Amino acid sequence: MPNLILKRPIVFFDLETTGTDNVKDRIVELAFVKLMPDGKKDNYTKRINPGMPIPPESIQFHGITDEDVKNAPSFKQVAHELYEWMRGCDLGGYNSSKFDLPLLAEEFLRAGLNVDFTERHMIDVQQIFFKMESRTLAAAYNFYCHKELENAHSAEADINATIEVLTAQLEKYTDLATDVPGLHKFTHTDEYVDYARRIALKDGHPVFNFGKHKGRKVEEIFTAEPQYYDWMMQADFALHTKQKISEILNKMKLRKAGLKV
Repeated sequence: MPNLILKRPIVFFDLETTGTDNVKDRIVELAFVKLMPDGKKDNYTKRINPGMPIPPESIQFHGITDEDVKNAPSFKQVAHELYEWMRGCDLGGYNSSKFDLPLLAEEFLRAGLNVDFTERHMIDVQQIFFKMESRTLAAAYNFYCHKELENAHSAEADINATIEVLTAQLEKYTDLATDVPGLHKFTHTDEYVDYARRIALKDGHPVFNFGKHKGRKVEEIFTAEPQYYDWMMQADFALHTKQKISEILNKMKLRKAGLKV
């Protein structure tokens, strides 16, 4: 990818799953492509046993059946190996910010790995496309690469198409940033504390992005209604969301005790 300036490796990834709920659903296939600053490429692709039946509607979407993954490893079995392989890399994908990244983080947390991708830049190629043209991945592939996307909804085919689309975008839009931090800024117009986007950042303060307290500061609500934190911890929220609200509450307690946060 000659037009993309890399100061550290970037991993483009795509997931096929049992469904679209990043709390309840699981990965059945993952495909990762690591691009190095020197131009070298490394791949990591695996089928994953989700530990649950794959719904018929999901099988119809990606074609992966229970039989296909019955002898595959669980995510927990590959989690440490994958996390080490990804260490120190920025991230990229197609619509990854809203779906793939939250689900991946949730799987890592379920496997006992306390991941935090907030220190890494993330390029969402879909957002470049939507801001410039607005279409699906198959249409983007046809528009930018002048080819038909074969084996759509295969994780490996989709993520390689995503890399080709980004390459073509960098060639087409000469005013587009060519470094990862610049592309991260372009594709992420809103800031969130957690991957599930339940907690947003407004003027530097965490605020609720859902429910009756939407738009209000988290610390304000936890002070006025301490039971709201308890309810969230017991309710069906993503593990990463619970991790982040616990961090907010702990910082509140430290400040109250007069300790430096």
